[in-house]
Amino acid sequence: MATQQLPEWADPQVPDEALDPQGVSRRTLIRGAGLLGAGFTVAAGTTSEAAASTTTDPELVYLVGDHHVHSRYSHDAKYDFSQLAQRGAQYGLDWMAFTEHSNFGHADKGAAAENAEVLKARAENPRMLIFQGLEWYIPAAEHGTVLVAPGPNNVSLLQQFERVYDGKLTNRSADTAENEQHAVKALQWLAAQKQSRYVDDVLVLANHPLRLGIDAPHELRAWRDTGVCIGMEGAPGAQGDADPAWVAYRGSTHAQRGEYVNAPGAGSYTGYPADAYRTYGGFDWATATVGGLWDSMLAEGRLFSITSNSDNHRTIWDTWTDGTFPPGQDFDSLGWKPSPTDSGVPQPGSDYWPGQFSRTHVGVTGYGYLEVMAALRAGRVWVDHGQLVDGIDVRLAPVGSRQRGVTLGGRLRVHRSQRLELRVTVTSATRPNYHGLLPQLAQVDVIRGVVTGPVVSKDSWKAPDTRVVEQVDVRHRKGTYELRIPLGRADRSHYVRVRGSDGRRNGRGYLGSRTDPAGPIQHPDNDGDPWLDTWLYTNPIFVDVVQ
Repeated sequence: MATQQLPEWADPQVPDEALDPQGVSRRTLIRGAGLLGAGFTVAAGTTSEAAASTTTDPELVYLVGDHHVHSRYSHDAKYDFSQLAQRGAQYGLDWMAFTEHSNFGHADKGAAAENAEVLKARAENPRMLIFQGLEWYIPAAEHGTVLVAPGPNNVSLLQQFERVYDGKLTNRSADTAENEQHAVKALQWLAAQKQSRYVDDVLVLANHPLRLGIDAPHELRAWRDTGVCIGMEGAPGAQGDADPAWVAYRGSTHAQRGEYVNAPGAGSYTGYPADAYRTYGGFDWATATVGGLWDSMLAEGRLFSITSNSDNHRTIWDTWTDGTFPPGQDFDSLGWKPSPTDSGVPQPGSDYWPGQFSRTHVGVTGYGYLEVMAALRAGRVWVDHGQLVDGIDVRLAPVGSRQRGVTLGGRLRVHRSQRLELRVTVTSATRPNYHGLLPQLAQVDVIRGVVTGPVVSKDSWKAPDTRVVEQVDVRHRKGTYELRIPLGRADRSHYVRVRGSDGRRNGRGYLGSRTDPAGPIQHPDNDGDPWLDTWLYTNPIFVDVVQ
């Protein structure tokens, strides 16, 4: 593997004037935290991430990434690795993962051939971390990202996993108890590969969980309990599906952001309402509903992270068309598709390039593959659409404490009745986004939920003690500013998470205005311009109250 280099914005050897506006902004952020240069280095193969402190957490650098990208090594995608890696670099990604769909051709030939492409992409882009993963057809359920640390066995692990545990390849798609258990066995097998050190690390994220409604709450909880599935996509890819200009060009009739255009079907969990099959502000109903499924899992007192990504297959307005198979060949016989060609005419698609619209930010103290994976597992994650802000730092601390406090994914241990304060530092957008608009954060919402412990029913999807407890109007704030939000006395164990929006399209939350007075809402068919309805979400911080 090529020698890993720091991103240009983090490398003090690269002068400020050589950076683009995004790089300048990001360098300013880490310089202000004192992490430029010696304070932030390429990791030497082991993670420097520590478990969250009960008092304070270190300064962090947030790396921008995308864990769900497809190339022509997936049967329904079309781009070369070089095209995607170059686009990812253009749009400011520090890390990305190629997660091809399972197929017999991929398991037999594609995964190994793909690895050579990944190695080449790493050599051509030494300032980017490029993972090789897999999009798993989860038995009896939806898809999931399998993310594996680079190493001598990562390809063989993916091939073994695909052949034995993939729902499509093993004919285990049906919604049966046996198939659900096979999915749990698959995750346990992955855990054993890490424990035996066959690979340095492996983790799983559930993809677009409510697109088909076939990821039941009890399945998500069972996956989480293995310790390998650490979270889910809070927002799906395909965010360009309902862009009005693109809709008019291709003549769609019922386009929705994320391609969430479904209704309950075979295998769908019957406890989900019909509205669950739509996105809200571009986010999955499970995440966007305050007091909903995500909160019901957090209310158990256990971390379950969210992410956002491109799920890139085919980019809107892009003119490249699928390559043509040689006579007598198909995807399964080759293990991949031929390289695409430029037709000069916009082709069907609903995605944005990696990093162009959806971003997942992970907080690390060093630059490396294991650092990224450790940060994902620790929950040091926030996500945004449309480059809504340049940066956000969230800390929770006792009132009057001089320490910085505990950050995303962490746990703060306090005595009962101790007063708490949420400290949110926002760096507003300083440059136009990749649609030519200068984003403006309009509101910051603080969401708090009581930790009530394990649920009685594993299919519970409501957290009635979770609600928006504070809304701060920040539409006139610019630059870098700090919000100090008093949260009162800690009388029960709870968690706090933060949400923000551009304020253009919001309304009464799904569970009512007393729970969420100004949350994300559905958009009408064909009228979902994603650039005019952007949100950010952070992972939670937990508060453990002791006597």
